[in-house]
Amino acid sequence: MRIQENVSLRDHSTMRLGGEAHYLAEIKNIRDLQEAYSWAAGNHLPVIMIGRGSNIIWRDEGFGGLVMVNKIMGREVLAEDNHSATLKIAAGENWDEAVKWSVDKKLSGIEYMSLIPGTVGAAPVQNVGAYGGELAYTLLELEAFDARLNAFLKLQNHECGFSYRSSRFKTADRGRFFISSITLNLRKAPPAPPFYESLQRYLDEHGIDKYTAKTIREAVIDIRQNKLPDPEKVSNNGSFFTNPIVEAAKFEELKRAYPQIKGWPVADGRIKIAAGWLVEQAGFKGVHDQQTGMATWPNQALVLVNENAQSTQNLLAFRQKILDKVQQMFGIPLEQEPEILP
Repeated sequence: MRIQENVSLRDHSTMRLGGEAHYLAEIKNIRDLQEAYSWAAGNHLPVIMIGRGSNIIWRDEGFGGLVMVNKIMGREVLAEDNHSATLKIAAGENWDEAVKWSVDKKLSGIEYMSLIPGTVGAAPVQNVGAYGGELAYTLLELEAFDARLNAFLKLQNHECGFSYRSSRFKTADRGRFFISSITLNLRKAPPAPPFYESLQRYLDEHGIDKYTAKTIREAVIDIRQNKLPDPEKVSNNGSFFTNPIVEAAKFEELKRAYPQIKGWPVADGRIKIAAGWLVEQAGFKGVHDQQTGMATWPNQALVLVNENAQSTQNLLAFRQKILDKVQQMFGIPLEQEPEILP
């Protein structure tokens, strides 16, 4: 393991903004992880572990500690029967390649999350989800290094504090756990309706009525490729804001003022509102902001794009314009999805 000094963090975020890391190391196995953490602790340095950087934004001042880039690889089938299979996937694996691997095995459960950028280890932090699916529905357990206990341990699903696009790793225990692998239980039965509205519409339009993990994955990929920019080519973090959840009475009030507003009921009786619709109605779809060098993607207003921004401060200024306008029009505070580090 080699520890590098004064490394630009722009190459470690798909938004391509931010300062420098004082130190950076690539972690290729659990021994590297333990050694790197011990080195940082011995030098009284803070530590952050990242994957591909698809859901993080670095501050302009950079990071004065050690950034560990998770490159731990490996995939294996732990067990299977006639109904399901249990898969263990290392945290440094590419998430979409792991999804493809499961679909190639004719397993169902994570095909809805095809083409989400990032690594496997980042998935539990954000509780990644799309088109009605989310990681929490399939995760059995994960393995992680606990910085508080200075030891590796296993956490079961119910110990992860999963909620909509969040977990204990993002909130109460942010920075405490460094995930090394996850274990999923996936079904051998094909996916079945009802499907997420936009996915069902695509299936209907393309005459698809035989549902397999492969057909759903292909549909999701086609939808995403037509709607979202490739972070390898266009600097972005995907959907920048989460869909807000409001009380039913608030939604009815909004619906009277905006009959076309889009919303879906959630389990507790509240309503999830399409954040993209709110941002678009606020006038920010396909906007190119000359003042900040930021833009919104023409096919999806939720995606903020770094066209020629010079700093994270430019991004935050553009973000604030959107937040203020949505708050003014709808009385709803949007919450951003990518994490700003440190």
